[in-house]
Amino acid sequence: MIIAMQRTMIGAAGAVLLLVTPALAERVSRESDITSLRLGQHIYVDDGTCPAGQIKEITGSKLTPQGVAFTRKCLDRRNMRQ
Repeated sequence: MIIAMQRTMIGAAGAVLLLVTPALAERVSRESDITSLRLGQHIYVDDGTCPAGQIKEITGSKLTPQGVAFTRKCLDRRNMRQ
C-alpha cells in the first residue's frame, strides 16, 4: 500500500515537472511549418511579413475547446528568446 502511494506521488511530481518546464523556442520559415503548438510555447517565423529587423513570434496563448489558440506579434530580433 505504501509503495503504491509512493509511486503515485513520484508519477504526479514528474507530470507537474513536465508541465512547468519551459519549452525551447523553435524557428521556422513559414507559419504552415507549425504542425502543433502547446500552451505557452513560442515559435519564431521568419517569413518576411514583419518590418526589417523584426521576426514574427507565434505563442500558444489560450486553451479553447478547439485546441490551443495562438497570438502573433512582431519582435525585434535582438529580443528573441533563446
